[in-house]
Amino acid sequence: MLVRVLGSGAGGGFPQWNCTCHNCQSVRDGKPGFTARTQSSLAVSTDGASWALLNASPDLRQQIADAPALQANPKYGLRNSPIKAVVMTNGDVDHMSGVINLREAQPFTIYATRRVLGIVKDNSIFRILAADTVRHEELTLGQPVALSGAGAGLGLDVEAFDVPGKIALYLEDASAGPSLGTTTGDTIGLKVTERASGKTFFYIPGCATLDDALKARLKGASHVFFDGTLFDDDEMVRAGLMPKTGPRMGHISMSGPKGSIAEFHDLGVKRKIYVHINNSNPVLDEASKQRRAVEAAGWDVGYDGMEVRL
Repeated sequence: MLVRVLGSGAGGGFPQWNCTCHNCQSVRDGKPGFTARTQSSLAVSTDGASWALLNASPDLRQQIADAPALQANPKYGLRNSPIKAVVMTNGDVDHMSGVINLREAQPFTIYATRRVLGIVKDNSIFRILAADTVRHEELTLGQPVALSGAGAGLGLDVEAFDVPGKIALYLEDASAGPSLGTTTGDTIGLKVTERASGKTFFYIPGCATLDDALKARLKGASHVFFDGTLFDDDEMVRAGLMPKTGPRMGHISMSGPKGSIAEFHDLGVKRKIYVHINNSNPVLDEASKQRRAVEAAGWDVGYDGMEVRL
């Protein structure tokens, strides 16, 4: 099973189009140790020929251009694609809007919870994906589903599970109080299994906290691709970029007694990879003390084009 990180950045990518913070400007200036990143997504395949996307970012067209394995192949005719399925982990713009890049009457299957499929159904822009071409399949929490698309199986099972998180920003309802209207199925993680070998990995690009249920699920895992949005809860506030902390955005920080580095310490996960990294995060500077701290704790910082073979 091959996993490719298509995009390792959080919403807005890196550099963010309207941001001149130290990190973003360093990328534009070509400073060593700063690498551009597109928005968060993975691709997974058992054979290198048929692929499933885990989230579809607004940068998907560029990501396909950067990955020959995801491009149309002339030996299969004038119109074809190796992308057979898209699995969405929430309704965030940076995780679902990229499916409109897959229009042009190309068959594939969208997998998501009922809550997220409802967003796709209710938003008229997604009608560009013709119902007679693009199937919608509901993910039920705790029930593995065999991925398929364009009439063929992919040799992959995906199990969705609830993750502490937050409703998408554009759906927030202040009248609902601190929950902002968040319900079960708004934010999920994925356990992906290659059926032939039994090998698995977890993909959790958005997570507010590691509760006991999530810790138990991840204990002893082989590979986990995990939310790396912020290093410190208040880094965006301190930088003057946004008046929101990590918890308010629904993202756990890397540092601190309840941060992901500390919470993963005793879980025995063999390989831990940060994805969905915000432009404010100091780990994006490869020479920073925060980057050294993350790597010393046994974490990899994901990057676009990173490939992991299980």
